[in-house]
Amino acid sequence: MHFTSYMPTRLIFGRDCIRQHTSTITPLGTRAFIVTGARSARMNGSLQQITQALGTLNIPFVHFDEIEANPSVETVRRAAEKLKKENCDFVIGIGGGSPMDAAKAIALLGCNTLGHDDLFSGRFDTPPLPLIAIPTTAGTGSEVTPYSILTDKRINNKRNLSSDSLFPAVSFLDPAFTDSLPLDITVNTAVDAMSHAIEGFLSRRAIVLIRPLAMESLSMLGPCLTSLAAGHLPSPKDRDTLLYASMLAGIVIAHSGTTCVHAMGYPLTYYKNIDHGRANGLLLAAYLKFLSPHRTEVGQVLGALGLESLSDFSALMDQLLGAREVLSKEDLACFVDTSLTAKGVAYTNPSPDEGQIKKMFEDSFLN
Repeated sequence: MHFTSYMPTRLIFGRDCIRQHTSTITPLGTRAFIVTGARSARMNGSLQQITQALGTLNIPFVHFDEIEANPSVETVRRAAEKLKKENCDFVIGIGGGSPMDAAKAIALLGCNTLGHDDLFSGRFDTPPLPLIAIPTTAGTGSEVTPYSILTDKRINNKRNLSSDSLFPAVSFLDPAFTDSLPLDITVNTAVDAMSHAIEGFLSRRAIVLIRPLAMESLSMLGPCLTSLAAGHLPSPKDRDTLLYASMLAGIVIAHSGTTCVHAMGYPLTYYKNIDHGRANGLLLAAYLKFLSPHRTEVGQVLGALGLESLSDFSALMDQLLGAREVLSKEDLACFVDTSLTAKGVAYTNPSPDEGQIKKMFEDSFLN
C-alpha cells in the first residue's frame, strides 16, 4: 500500500460558526479582499456575518462583487489588480464554486506576475495570499480543494489551475447560508457533489484513504437526492447533511481529481450555458454504463446511493434534471474533440477513446 495525502485546510463546520470562531481570522492578515458574486452573498447573510467579524477584529476590507458564473481569466486579473492597488494581504471567497475558485486565482495573482500559460502551470515564485473560503452552496467542494476552474477564452473551454498552494487556509462551512437556495440550484449542486464522490471513487488516481469518504458522501446524498427528485426542499437538517457530504466529496477529488464526466461537462457549460452540476448529471448514467463491464465498483456506488441498478440511477437523474437540452450532432462532434484534451479522460479507469466519448455523449443526448 502506497499513497500520499495532503489536506492543509482548517475546517470549521456548523451553524453560526463564523461568530463562534472569529479569532481564527486574525493570523491571516490585516486588510481583507472579499470576493463574491453580485447578489447571493448579501441575500443569504454570509457577507454580513464575515464583515461583522472583520469589524470586531478591526480589520478593514475591500469588496469585489463582480464574479460571474464560470469566472474568466480576465475577471480574476482585474480583481487582482484592485487587490494590489488596495494593499490587501488576504482573500475571502464567498459563494458557490465560481467565487471560491476565482478567489484562489486572485490570491495567486495578487502576489505573482504570471503570463497566460504560466498561470496554469502550477509553478509560482511566491505562494498565494492566505485564503478563507465560505461556501454558500452544497456541491462544489472548492473550500477543500487545490483547484481553481477558470474560463479560458483562448481555448473556448474551462481550464483547471491546480497547485497545493491553492488550498484555503481556513474554510467556514455554515449550512444556514444554503437554507434559502431554490430547488433547481439545490438539485444541481447536490448532483455536482454526487459526481465528485462517484468520479473520485472510480478514478484511476483514487487512493485507499479517500474511498470510504466517497462512500460516506454517497450514502448521505442518496436519501437527499431521492427527496429532491420528489420536489421537496431540504429541511435544515438535510441542508447540514448536503453541505457535509459536499465537503467530503471535495476532499475526495482533492486527492483523486475528476474523470471524463467533468471533461465532457465543461464544453456543455461553455458552449450551451448548462449549469456545471446539471451538465455532470446529464452524463453520469452513460459514464457508469461505460464503466460497468470493467469495474465491479459501480455496484458499490449504486448501493451507497440506495439504488439497485443502473436503470434506477438513470430514472433518478431523469426525475432530478427533467427534460434534457437538445444538442445537434455537430455540437457533439465539437464537444468530443474538446473533451479529449482534458486531463480527466486519462484519470478515467479504463480511459475512453474518441469513439467511447462520442458514445457517452450520444447516449446522454441523442437517445
